[in-house]
Amino acid sequence: MSDPSSQQQQPGRAAHLGGGWTGLKDEGRRMKRREKNRVAAQKSRKRQTQRADQLHQACELLEQRNRKLKREVDSLSEEQNFLSEALRAHEPFCPIMHCSFTSPSLQPDAAARSV
Repeated sequence: MSDPSSQQQQPGRAAHLGGGWTGLKDEGRRMKRREKNRVAAQKSRKRQTQRADQLHQACELLEQRNRKLKREVDSLSEEQNFLSEALRAHEPFCPIMHCSFTSPSLQPDAAARSV
């Protein structure tokens, strides 16, 4: 009852059914290959998991650094605002800003250029 066309679709089965030692050898090779493939797939999944863990850790460190830098920016902005206010409060009383000396070194613009 066996159809020859079904044996062409499953060549390993035909060898196994009537091949004796040849079928056993093929089955042994197939099992070794499957085991080797299973081990390789396991290693690949493990490497992939380790890589994902490394990326997650790197991401956490970068987010932590970003938060620290944002705090530093906020702190520096506050300091800039404080110093700007102090300068505005000082300007009306500054003798250098209101002097009429002719010496260019005493002028505010010249002082800024020399720095």
